[in-house]
Amino acid sequence: MDPKVVEEARRTLEAERDRIRLVLSEEVEHPKVAHGAQTAAATEVTESQRGQQLREREEVHLVAIEAALKRIDAGTFGTCSVCGKPIAPERLEALPWATDCIDCHSKKRR
Repeated sequence: MDPKVVEEARRTLEAERDRIRLVLSEEVEHPKVAHGAQTAAATEVTESQRGQQLREREEVHLVAIEAALKRIDAGTFGTCSVCGKPIAPERLEALPWATDCIDCHSKKRR
C-alpha cells in the first residue's frame, strides 16, 4: 500500500474520530414533557428519539474508524478482510474505514 495513501487515510480517520468524539461528548437533552399540547410533546419525544438514533450511528461509526486506525498500526490497512486482495485506493479515499474491496462488498450486499 502506498505510504501516502495510508498517511492521508490516517489524517482523515483521526479528524473524523475527533469530530465524532466531540459530538458524543455533548450532553444529550432529554425532552421535558410539559402538560400542554400533546402534539408538541410528541414532537419533542420524536426529536429526542431521532437524536438518540444519530448518536448510536455515530458510536458505530467511531468503532469502525478506530478499527481502521488499528489496521494502519498493524500494517493490514487496505487489505480486504474477505479475499485478502488490496482495496482500491479510490475506495479508501472515499471510505477510509472500509474493510472490504468493492467486489466483496457488492457480494455481501446481494
